[in-house]
Amino acid sequence: MGNSGLILRALALFVAGALTVAAEPSLFATDAQAPLAGTVKGKDGAPMILIPAGPFAMGSNEGLPNERPEHIVELDAFYIDQYEVTLALYRKFLDAGKHDSPPTWDDEAATTVGDRPAIGMKWADADAYCKWAGKRLPTEAEWEKAARGTDARRYPWGSMQPFVDIANYNRGLWVSEAVTLAAVTSGLEGMSVRHGLKEGGKSPYGLNHMAGNAAEWVSDWYDRDYYQNSPKKNPAGPAQGEKRVLRGGSWADLPLALRVTARISAEPEFEDRTIGFRCAMSATGQ
Repeated sequence: MGNSGLILRALALFVAGALTVAAEPSLFATDAQAPLAGTVKGKDGAPMILIPAGPFAMGSNEGLPNERPEHIVELDAFYIDQYEVTLALYRKFLDAGKHDSPPTWDDEAATTVGDRPAIGMKWADADAYCKWAGKRLPTEAEWEKAARGTDARRYPWGSMQPFVDIANYNRGLWVSEAVTLAAVTSGLEGMSVRHGLKEGGKSPYGLNHMAGNAAEWVSDWYDRDYYQNSPKKNPAGPAQGEKRVLRGGSWADLPLALRVTARISAEPEFEDRTIGFRCAMSATGQ
């Protein structure tokens, strides 16, 4: 699967070490933040959630080298889409006539299962969609804060390893949008509270599928060593680079890639069925 295959093989080599991380005091994070009410913003009408200004712990000292060191970052308030951009919404963008559809695009699927995430677009196309909707791609720091909150959790839902009714991951070969992808709003079929997760796999702010389903383009250029000298306030990534950052892991990935601190990258021209996106917007509207 091109870059995705290389990523998966690299991640697999690290699984044994990563899974030996010392256990935290509780299997579940106890973030006191209640999800904030979504408010419709942008031309596409997708619900967005306000992430308040303030600091959070970014990165992990126990992760891969590109996740180190863990460091405190302070962000201004911003909005971010509650859900991954859907097939139905992306088709409206395509119908505007300014961009070609991805090679994997299935117009029938956009009609029949339009609530699944749109996938297969280049970074520039994801960026163009967000601008068309009056938004932008989130920065890597914004994405991570929205996914983990302020309590340094390992996954959006806490510290517990993923289960098939919490996240859509490790699905093997592609079948179809209807079979392989999960609806962005309802989560997984049969999602339960049996693991003590009353909000399923949501992030502490109430965002869906920040782990699994579709990996998500963010705005930043990729630099393995960026965390060693990144700004402490509103980091936006290197000024230039060869690859862009992907976050969140996908339906094809191992649990290691679903951690909120996991950083992978791909050339901006890369197109794959594992890749989608969501948009963000500064709280000032600028």
